[in-house]
Amino acid sequence: MRRIGVGLKLFVLALCSLLLIPLQMVAMRFGWQVMHVAPMWFHRIFLRLFSLRVVEKGTPPGDDATLVLANHVSWLDIPVIGSVHPLSFIAKSEVETWPVIGLFAKLQRSVFIDRQRKKATAEVRHALAHRLVKGEVMVLFAEGTTGDGNRLLPFRSSLVGAAQTALMDDSIERVYLQPLAISYTRRNGLPVTRRERPAIAWYGDMELAPHLGLFFRDGPIDAVVTWGEPVPFNGNRKQATAEAEAAIRKAVKTS
Repeated sequence: MRRIGVGLKLFVLALCSLLLIPLQMVAMRFGWQVMHVAPMWFHRIFLRLFSLRVVEKGTPPGDDATLVLANHVSWLDIPVIGSVHPLSFIAKSEVETWPVIGLFAKLQRSVFIDRQRKKATAEVRHALAHRLVKGEVMVLFAEGTTGDGNRLLPFRSSLVGAAQTALMDDSIERVYLQPLAISYTRRNGLPVTRRERPAIAWYGDMELAPHLGLFFRDGPIDAVVTWGEPVPFNGNRKQATAEAEAAIRKAVKTS
C-alpha cells in the first residue's frame, strides 16, 4: 500500500510538472513576472504531497538588493527554501547536467559555477551582481557542500564578492547579506535527535536513490526556516560572511 501511495503522489507531481514546466519556459522566454513565482508553486505542491511542513520565522528579504547565505543539509533544502519566497540558487556546474534535477535547476533560474575553472568565480560574481541589481533574491549555500545537520561547516566568502560588484552599479545604494538557517526538527510528530538528523541529511558520498527511498518510507518531516537580520555589506566580504555564519549557527542551535 505504501508503494501505491508513493506512486500516486509521484504521478500527481508529474502531472503538475507537465503544466508548470511549459508555463515557466514561456515565462522565462518572454520575461513574464510569473517566472519568479511558478517554481514556488511547484515546491509547495511537492511539500504538500510528501507531508513536509515548513515553519518560517523572521522576515524575508525586502526590496533592497539581497544575497542570502544559507546552511546546506540536504536536497530537501531546495523545495523547503524555494517554497517560502521567490528566489534562485547558486549551484555547482555538475547539477546542470543531472537528469531531471538539472532541468528543474534551470527552470529555477539558477546560476551555475564551475569550480574547476579559475575564472569561474569572477564570472559568477558578475552574473550574480546583475541579478541583485535587478532586485532578485539569490541564495548561496555558503558551506559549499551539504553537512550532517548537526554542525555547520566553515563558510566560504569568495562568491560574496558579488555583493561588492553590485555596489559598483550607480542604481544601487546598498547591498545586504541575509542569513537563512534551515533545520529539520521533527519526524512523524516527534523531535529529531542529533543521532537521527544524518538520516534526513544528504551529505558525503551518500547515493541519492537509497536516500530517496528512506525519505518516502520514514514519514512526515517538519522543517524550520529562520531568516536572520540582514547584514549591511560594507565591502569586507570576510567580515560580512563571518557575521552571517554566526547568526546561522545560533539559529540552528536554538531551532
